[in-house]
Amino acid sequence: MLRDVAVLALEGSYAFELGVFCEVFGIDRSDDALPVYDFALVSAGDHSVPTRHGFDVRASHGLERLASADLVCVPAYDLSVRQPERLVDELRAAAERGARVLSICTGAFLLGEAGLLDGRRCTTHWRYTEELARRYPQARVESDVLYVDEEAVITGAGTAAGIDTCLHLIRKEHGSTVANAIARRMVAPPHREGGQRQYRERPHPQGGTGSLSPVLVWIEANLDQNLSVQAMARYAHLSPRTFARRFQQETGTTPLQWLTGQRVLLAQHYLETTDTPITTIAQRSGFGTVDNLRHHFARRLGTTPQGYRRTFGAPHIES
Repeated sequence: MLRDVAVLALEGSYAFELGVFCEVFGIDRSDDALPVYDFALVSAGDHSVPTRHGFDVRASHGLERLASADLVCVPAYDLSVRQPERLVDELRAAAERGARVLSICTGAFLLGEAGLLDGRRCTTHWRYTEELARRYPQARVESDVLYVDEEAVITGAGTAAGIDTCLHLIRKEHGSTVANAIARRMVAPPHREGGQRQYRERPHPQGGTGSLSPVLVWIEANLDQNLSVQAMARYAHLSPRTFARRFQQETGTTPLQWLTGQRVLLAQHYLETTDTPITTIAQRSGFGTVDNLRHHFARRLGTTPQGYRRTFGAPHIES
């Protein structure tokens, strides 16, 4: 279980990405019965660390603090700033003793320096994916995802994708109810479908630029219904082809992929918070059958509905 979090304050750090780690893991939310972490800001040398933006951040701990961390967080930093070799060594040592390592944006380059990306899937901001692959040819760089979870090493894409990455880890460790509650406190979406392609390459939709938000709200309210692309398009007053194209442009994914993701989230909620039978959950979440629910849980979460309930449901709930 995740308890102890150390965040590296790197010279040349970008404030937003550093702040994401502090916001997600460094705030006491016990008043909402949410997890509280033993949180530490760590520096490699002088406790006063200059950021990329002209102000300093004061870290209360040195690198020795990494020895107890369950999770070491690496923010984005200016790649023209060479980080101390000792920092790379300590990061590698933390991973070797079993700590999980999580980077945002260019923080992945420090993981590459430590050899932690070798043979692993990973990502970074879309502007730097080619450079990451060039510098670390043994890394399997993916350019169109918001984050990559390789268990011991988790890498997030640029800036706001750091929120997605951290919430993904929270969801994995504590369940979707906790992740949703923290996201609500942060006024952030608990889960985004799609990848970086929607931000790297965003053509202007033809025939108007109206938001599909009302359609998304309608879909979420009718997840138990038989929702085809044609039905969604009718609600949006668009042809199926125009609707599918605009949906991809606005969300970065297809209507059916997005729909499946929302249904999985709804099923997770039922499994965590109720003793509703699996067959009923399959129907209420729109999957229809238990076999269909199991199939999508295996693809998306790598587990079964029963296994998920055993992990995150109330102790008395049985499948």
